[in-house]
Amino acid sequence: MTRKRMTWIVGALLFLATAVNYLDRLALPIVSPLLRGEFALSEQDYGQIVSLFMIAYAIMYAGSGYLVDRFGTKRGFAIFISFWSAAAMLHALATGKWSLAACRFLLGLGEPGNWPAAARAVNEWFAPRFRALGVGVFNAGSSLGSAAAPPVIAFLTIAFGWRSAFLFTGGAGFVWLVAWLAIYRTPDGVYAPARELPRANWGAVIRDPACLTLILVRFFTDPVIYFVIFWLPEYLHKERGFDTAMVGRYAWVPYFCGAVAYFVSGWLSGHLIGRGWSMARSRKSGMLWGGCLLPVAIAAPFVPNAGLAIACVCFVTVGHAFWIANLQALPADLFPAAEVGTVSGFTGSGGAIGGAIASLGTGWLVQHFSYAPVFLMAGLMHPLSAGLTYALLPDRRFKGQ
Repeated sequence: MTRKRMTWIVGALLFLATAVNYLDRLALPIVSPLLRGEFALSEQDYGQIVSLFMIAYAIMYAGSGYLVDRFGTKRGFAIFISFWSAAAMLHALATGKWSLAACRFLLGLGEPGNWPAAARAVNEWFAPRFRALGVGVFNAGSSLGSAAAPPVIAFLTIAFGWRSAFLFTGGAGFVWLVAWLAIYRTPDGVYAPARELPRANWGAVIRDPACLTLILVRFFTDPVIYFVIFWLPEYLHKERGFDTAMVGRYAWVPYFCGAVAYFVSGWLSGHLIGRGWSMARSRKSGMLWGGCLLPVAIAAPFVPNAGLAIACVCFVTVGHAFWIANLQALPADLFPAAEVGTVSGFTGSGGAIGGAIASLGTGWLVQHFSYAPVFLMAGLMHPLSAGLTYALLPDRRFKGQ
């Protein structure tokens, strides 16, 4: 098999793994109105459950990058998807707030491994000018999984009950695992086998100004997409009168738009580099263009119908796709190959910490006020963080600049 063909097979596997990852995490938001009734949960209770997921996500995101660097891409990915798929299936056994929260915490420990493992696989197989495209491909899986989740989870819930949704999504991860173990290999000459890799120096990496900058901007911007993931079905249910079937019919639209934008943004970055743009200019410009779309979200609570509100949320998913496809390519652009997973882990952990804090705040704001202040903050974080990126991440740090 040629390297080019294998590159796109790897891209397809990463795309599908990320889709499964998001199927697993979207199952709860879609059935949450039913579970809140069955388990007598308030919106603050739901926010606390989501925050426990995010806390576990933050804890393991940093460690997952290091573990992927130590175990290697193939074994590291296999370990994490096995863990999170089993945790997803355990949700079917939940009987109340704390058993549900425990399952969610376990899911949060497993799911972060997808990102540093996928980033490392992209670094192994995709040439530098195509890395943003590779990142866009696997990130498009997050939007595809998110787009597939509402109709799939709604159908399973209505036909077989909400517990079946968790059994289905968790089982999908084990199906993917069989294909991964059969197909994936590290290309010759990239670096030594995992047991021979130099150890990443955690202290040196996290003190690096470039790493700190990436942590900071993800702390501010990741909570925005987590809000769409975990709270959009709740918003449509409470503010727009949607039931489970309506969520299944319409909530997929923003996620589908985001999936298309991931492909476009990844392709555009490589196209601009091919036309002579520097890597730094290409990456930063893609992030800036995406960030400029987010302020449209501020209008979502004020438009007169649900269709327009969903359209406003589409600007969030499209803008974030341009943002993150370039942002997640930066560790490979800025750091040695053996540190890419570790840096990706630290930066993702920063985003998860922001998501945990934001989810607690969202639950409180929604229960005591409304969704308007949440959408206001969601619309402003990316433009402000784009300014931080230009100010704190000099072009000279990029390889080849």
